[in-house]
Amino acid sequence: MITFFLITGFITIAVIRYKRDLQDGYRVVLRSAGPFRSKIVPISPVYRKILVDYFPYYNALTASDKARFERKLCQIIYSKIFIPRDFDEVTDEMKVLISATAVQLTFGLDGVYLSHFRKILIYPNDYYSSITKKFHKGEVNPAFGIIVLSWHSYVMGYLNSNQDGVNLGLHEMAHALRLENIIRNSEYQFFNEVLLNRLDEYGMAVCEPADYEQVKFFRPYACANTHEFFAVAVENFFERPMQLQLAMPGLYAVLCALLNQDPANYSSATSKDSAA
Repeated sequence: MITFFLITGFITIAVIRYKRDLQDGYRVVLRSAGPFRSKIVPISPVYRKILVDYFPYYNALTASDKARFERKLCQIIYSKIFIPRDFDEVTDEMKVLISATAVQLTFGLDGVYLSHFRKILIYPNDYYSSITKKFHKGEVNPAFGIIVLSWHSYVMGYLNSNQDGVNLGLHEMAHALRLENIIRNSEYQFFNEVLLNRLDEYGMAVCEPADYEQVKFFRPYACANTHEFFAVAVENFFERPMQLQLAMPGLYAVLCALLNQDPANYSSATSKDSAA
């Protein structure tokens, strides 16, 4: 009898592992096919409606750039695994809007899809970290290729757009983008190093105690380190472009050149994405 149960147990475990490995295999194949699928499969009408209803950046684009945005969006959606935490299922709205933020940030960068970050974990609200013993809104883990977001905080970032320069989606995607630039893969070193160094120099100047009291444009968290300054600068670049351009024209010009787009003029990237 014991032998029977042992054999049954081993078979059950083997079947579970087989199904899991099969599902993982399907995911790998689908991710690998992302670039091809995005070129030949039209964007879902459901996806397009979500963009039209909720994503102003997309609506400001020309017709041709909207098509390019859609292709890049699909490639990002197809190449990522969206994982729900503390709720049952990731909705189309979550997939589209989070991916659209990644497209917004990388729209002027040829062939950049944040490919290292294959998993996007979504919590319904701010979540507790057993490591830091604090509640978090989002984070980026390059070791495991994961971007983590609180859906509530993500949505609030766009609802308060053009008001406070705080946008969780842009902030965390900016962290992922800067890390992607130094990770050795097909997207390695896409940033102009001179411009990136110049951006860091602006950050150090802004965060000097005497100067910072005069500027008072970025929230203090921007001065934690160069990575945080970059992320906060990106938030303001897209949320308050004209104000940033007026307050710090040199910094704004560097961001325009670095990201290859100018949101103050509501213009899209001048270069054509490799999917075009």
